[in-house]
Amino acid sequence: MKHPSPRPKLKSVERRYAGQLSKIADHVGMVVRAMSGKPESSARIGGALAKYADALEVWAESAAARMLADVSASDERAWRERSAEIGRRLAREIAEAPTGDLMRAKLAEQVTLIKSIPLGAAQRVHELTLKALEDGTRAGEVAAEIMRTGEVARSRAVLIARTEVARTASVLMQARAEHVGSEGYIWETAGDSAVRDDHAELDGRYFRWDSPPIADKRTGARAHPGGIYNCRCVASPVIPEYK
Repeated sequence: MKHPSPRPKLKSVERRYAGQLSKIADHVGMVVRAMSGKPESSARIGGALAKYADALEVWAESAAARMLADVSASDERAWRERSAEIGRRLAREIAEAPTGDLMRAKLAEQVTLIKSIPLGAAQRVHELTLKALEDGTRAGEVAAEIMRTGEVARSRAVLIARTEVARTASVLMQARAEHVGSEGYIWETAGDSAVRDDHAELDGRYFRWDSPPIADKRTGARAHPGGIYNCRCVASPVIPEYK
């Protein structure tokens, strides 16, 4: 039986998480600007950003835990709002789904992703520096690109926030639906002009939780709604009749 799809309200969670991760990008930019311009700059920047990534561990755990808790609370509220349609008992079962292990795994993933912002920036500076050494005629152009590292890091921070908030909501939706016997779902897009063509083709179709469809034909990546970068689609669980 297909029930109205719970739609967690995630925009505020996404904005808050993006704001926190963008602070890391700001620091990355500051380090790069302060240390650029000398022959040994690449090594010094890399060392400084690697130390920064290590120092982020505790902060990253706190920021990620807040995001995960916010997404989980939003998902629970969305299910409760649908309790009249799906039945009070079923709603209670969904709320009691064992999601602890899943959330611990997601926390570890988020910490790694957060630390990847300064580490990725360090790698970018290193690669650009090598490019400048190989082609001295483009040294000025490459130097300008190095100075853009903070801006590039900010773009990555925003992408991580947008993608990971949606992905967390997706896996929580699956865990809670499977807990009450759901074997699959109906793919639902946001229904606007920004929906990518690959996902428009999936709209309204049934898929099993254990067999995600190809969500990106270019790469062949398989994912459930919300499980791939910049995806705003949702899964509408098909839940067996519950007595």
